[in-house]
Amino acid sequence: MMIVKANVYDDGRLFLAVCDANLIGKKFDEGDLQIDLTSSFFKGEKKNVDEITALVKKSYMVNFVGEKSIKLALKEGFVEKDNVIIINNIPTAQMLVMI
Repeated sequence: MMIVKANVYDDGRLFLAVCDANLIGKKFDEGDLQIDLTSSFFKGEKKNVDEITALVKKSYMVNFVGEKSIKLALKEGFVEKDNVIIINNIPTAQMLVMI
């Protein structure tokens, strides 16, 4: 299961945070890198793969965190494997649509 937090800016752009549900409320550190999933930024709603894919296709920026989220992002071509970083065994990547 994945959690999606959608933020819509005043100009209508959609910014998503997509995270594996089991990671919400946790914090991961490795050297100077950190993933902090304790704030409300990542606390959203449970969504299925089809719902997430449709939302990502409408977004201009997406943060993906966790194995399931990254697997979806790679499968759908939203991010490339070379752009995934690992922080304390947790994969993460960002997608930005340049218009």
